[in-house]
Amino acid sequence: MNMQSTPESPVWKVATETGRLTEVLLCRPDHYNWIPTNAIARATISAGRPLDRQALMAEYSEFEAALSEAGVNCHYLTPDPALSYQVYTRDSSQVSPGGPVLTMLAMPQRRGEYAAILDFYGQTFWHMATHGTVEGGDIHLIRPGLAAIGTSGGRTSVEGATQYADWLRAEGWDVILVPFDDHFLHLDVIFCMVTPGLALACLDALPPEFLTWLAANGIEVLPVSYRDAMADMGCNLLALGNDRVLSPRHSITVNAALRAQGITVYDPELRLFAHGGGSAHCMTMPLARDPD
Repeated sequence: MNMQSTPESPVWKVATETGRLTEVLLCRPDHYNWIPTNAIARATISAGRPLDRQALMAEYSEFEAALSEAGVNCHYLTPDPALSYQVYTRDSSQVSPGGPVLTMLAMPQRRGEYAAILDFYGQTFWHMATHGTVEGGDIHLIRPGLAAIGTSGGRTSVEGATQYADWLRAEGWDVILVPFDDHFLHLDVIFCMVTPGLALACLDALPPEFLTWLAANGIEVLPVSYRDAMADMGCNLLALGNDRVLSPRHSITVNAALRAQGITVYDPELRLFAHGGGSAHCMTMPLARDPD
């Protein structure tokens, strides 16, 4: 379904994970709380950790400051008191080569996020998901013409991934579907692009065919351990372009490996958000990037 933009609604387009990020969609965590919708959050809740709201808001302010320092212009959804995980804007829409796509969220606790998405984008949707489920954390626009979509069945189904892949394939893209265990929530928990030729990956959690496909497309992989991927959300960073990333301060091992590769790392504290099952990649939906 193609929809026309209104004069007040720009048509955002993104065709790469690693071009210089200029515009991003966020949602402030006014109503954030940990809810048991993924393995990481369930472990946090089971451990009886308290959620310090003052510390949470301080982390978010540091996150916003890092984006500002990196020259990124921030746009915001309106927070809804009924939506504890609205801060994770990666999932509820996907800005794509033809414009924004309205995704189909799997968890009942998050389905209401569509309302603020409709309000923000206006009538500028390239497509709207109608078959199965598909969430932005599983969609990786690696570079123009090349994409990977995770299919755990927990959040993104094969049907939903295939529908989105077919929209890209109709535009001439090469798209691979990447099956993985739904324990890992989204593909961006175990895989993320850093630069056009470099990615982070939790090797034991990904199928060998995907790793072979990455190598065949000239993408080097920095390995991330299971512990760093799940406890610290170490793969879940945001590429800023020009050999820069935003990666949480507590990802000590990953950040050291990135700096050894010559990558500039902006490292705000995001531990409380990571305890809920999301970090820098989950908390951002890029609206516009420069070409690589």
